[in-house]
Amino acid sequence: MKHIFALIAFLFITQTSSAQLFKKEKVTYDANQGRGSTDNNLLRWGYFLGFSTYDFNFDYNNDLRDIYVKRSPGFNVGLIGNLRVNSFIDLRLEPGLLITTRELYYSQEYFEGVPDVKSSDLIREVKSTYIHVPLLVKISTKRINNFKPFIVGGFSTALNLSSNENNPEDNSNGQFRTNKNSIFYELGFGIDFYLYNFKFTPSIRGLFGINDELIRDEDPNSPWTSNIATMKTRGVFINFTFQ
Repeated sequence: MKHIFALIAFLFITQTSSAQLFKKEKVTYDANQGRGSTDNNLLRWGYFLGFSTYDFNFDYNNDLRDIYVKRSPGFNVGLIGNLRVNSFIDLRLEPGLLITTRELYYSQEYFEGVPDVKSSDLIREVKSTYIHVPLLVKISTKRINNFKPFIVGGFSTALNLSSNENNPEDNSNGQFRTNKNSIFYELGFGIDFYLYNFKFTPSIRGLFGINDELIRDEDPNSPWTSNIATMKTRGVFINFTFQ
């Protein structure tokens, strides 16, 4: 339902602003009206809404069948602080809340020799609620009328509020544990659209984990964690920014 709502909102914004976007008249900031582009301000503020999909990238100790990750669409919301360096470079801080769920599906190979294996043992759900804080460098092209493409990249850290890192129980009691803190690098691109009342920016960004996020079970031969050398998050964001 929320995806349909977002699509309708996006189409509405696109339809109502299309006349402004494709006019030859360049939208500029009007101090008297308090509207239009504020690109020349040293500091600018805004917010974003969007969607994400998260995955895990595994490295394995032994050559067994890969763990399958079932991804579910997540939701993103947050604030933007933008520091203008010059006409083409900006520094951005984008603290936000990201919610997502992943399910891990294990092959029977992992449980060879383990008695009384249930179907529920082959599946582990990993819920994540991230406080996500990226520091990004935005590099833009020259503005073309009311359009301005850009690329963006940087590093981020995240605090997983749903992590059970300190839970004394592990997979033997149905608890798949992950680290509370994660570090990522991010790369993406987007286009600024200049409208009379605000600047609208759709963008897409990839996120790549740097640190191993797996908390291993107490049993060194655990079928759930013993074959995993590293487990790192990967993700894709589609964000809609308003400034």
